[in-house]
Amino acid sequence: MLRKVCIFSSFIFYVSASFAQTTFLPIGSEDNQVLDRMETRRGRLCDSQAMGDKPESRRNAVHFLESLKPAAGVSVTGASSIDLYNMEQMISENGEWAQNEDGAINSKHPWFNTFYTKQYDLAHVKTKDFFVVVNPVFSGVVMQQHNNPAQPSYISNTLYTNSQGAEIRGWISKKVGFYTSITDNQEKFPYYVYNLASNPKRQAVPGADYFLQPGSPNGRYDYMQASGYINFDAVKDHINVSFGNGKHFIGDGISSLFLTDYSSNMPFLQLQTRIWKINYECLYLELTPQYDKSQGDALVAHKFSTIHYLTWNTFKWLNLGFFEAEVFDRPNVYEISYLNPIIFSTAVNRFNGEGDKSILGMSGKAIIAKHVQLYGQLMFNEFRAKELFGGKGWYGNKWGIQAGAKYFDAFGVRNLDLQAELDAVRPYTYTAKDTLANYTNYNQPLADPLGSGFIRTVGVIKYQPAKNVYVTLKGTYYIQGVDSGSANLGNNIFNPYRTAQEQYGVSMINGPKNHCAIISLNLSYQLRRNIFLDLGGSYRKYDASATVAQPESSTTGPVSGPLTSSYVYFGVRINAIRRQYDFF
Repeated sequence: MLRKVCIFSSFIFYVSASFAQTTFLPIGSEDNQVLDRMETRRGRLCDSQAMGDKPESRRNAVHFLESLKPAAGVSVTGASSIDLYNMEQMISENGEWAQNEDGAINSKHPWFNTFYTKQYDLAHVKTKDFFVVVNPVFSGVVMQQHNNPAQPSYISNTLYTNSQGAEIRGWISKKVGFYTSITDNQEKFPYYVYNLASNPKRQAVPGADYFLQPGSPNGRYDYMQASGYINFDAVKDHINVSFGNGKHFIGDGISSLFLTDYSSNMPFLQLQTRIWKINYECLYLELTPQYDKSQGDALVAHKFSTIHYLTWNTFKWLNLGFFEAEVFDRPNVYEISYLNPIIFSTAVNRFNGEGDKSILGMSGKAIIAKHVQLYGQLMFNEFRAKELFGGKGWYGNKWGIQAGAKYFDAFGVRNLDLQAELDAVRPYTYTAKDTLANYTNYNQPLADPLGSGFIRTVGVIKYQPAKNVYVTLKGTYYIQGVDSGSANLGNNIFNPYRTAQEQYGVSMINGPKNHCAIISLNLSYQLRRNIFLDLGGSYRKYDASATVAQPESSTTGPVSGPLTSSYVYFGVRINAIRRQYDFF
């Protein structure tokens, strides 16, 4: 008990002695696109922010954008009126970090002189020692799907998602920042997503944790989403500390081989150090290993992870990074040796007997000619140099690679941005010797949603022809092996590698090859800041080259040949990120 009191007292003293704080931009927000675009169009990297390590600080984002305003004596070559509008909107929404600490635009017509006194905030209170913003969160989408062959008759063609809640952010005495968001969600998925969620071997709602089982096969999934954190500077402008529950994304691409926001929220402690041209993050996570929800509700055990990510702006146009992650299972106890904030914790794994899951990676980003950004990742889960170059296809050569490019103001068209990406991950990557230490959280991958044993290409066109009009066209094609029958061919990261079918002769696409093509189009109109109307559709063709069970399906038997799924949708959202289903 004395130990807990001492720790708590030390924490309070640490916070009270801190200098400043911040809150963070949502990972899926279009604001990240604005920051990425303006950094590239400026022609050099920003030392005060790390766009490949999300979520990004609101404070750093506003300071970066203010430095680009013409009034600051610096301009971005070729910045359009839409760019300037986007920058002003972001600064206003995060106005507590403007130079005068009151950059939020006043509303011309507040409600009852109390609500929406600032244009973007339902409630906005700011005094010398206290700041808070309260906003509603809502998303309502209606979809109509079509599948061929047709889904079972008890599956409805009319789908919907419904989310409602609120978010609060603010600071106390400019020393402690805080954020919380909670939503209640009801969802009827497209058929292929329903197959994943209802599969007895997976039992997972993408991006969520605990959920209520539908009362019928055609029922809705019901779940809560809650996130929040406190934040403060331990060393002013250099070492920032966050503690809470949420998601993270490490990388500059559409997906990441290191860490994505695909799985559920997770408790975390984050230490982020920014000195000179170096950004260094220590991330301590509490994860939920795979479990069988059909056994009924019960307390679940936890596993843990320590992640280190170091990036260095080597030149004004080049960023290089090093990544490492350890996943370990100690029954509800954090392994004290992994609390060490110094990088190269792989040595700690050796000290512990090499029984934990280790992942190493390197990343890079380069800006070329103020229009092009090249990026990539190289990830190693396990390998032996002799086997890697031996040409025998050893199953223990576990690695993945990502290569991508972004082209801003493509072909001279203002605010037309293109992106192309290639991802490839070998079989058995992210797996572990058992079902506990694999690179997963709450029955979902921590990194790429496809897991392992795949090659994928993705292309995205983003166009903002007017201030409040957004057009996004995305195309995806991938090939992935399938674990047929009871054979473990390395394509399902939840299977332990100890049960591998063969130790040699393992190719990048191992086993029966399944092909999938997805194309999606979304049109969004922003009525006012963070209030969107969405209209769009998606087409998916999944072609099984061999007679195997449809991946992640609990409702269909063996199939062969193409399965097509399509849907159109219309939605309204307020302070919410658009829900997408084109991740596999």
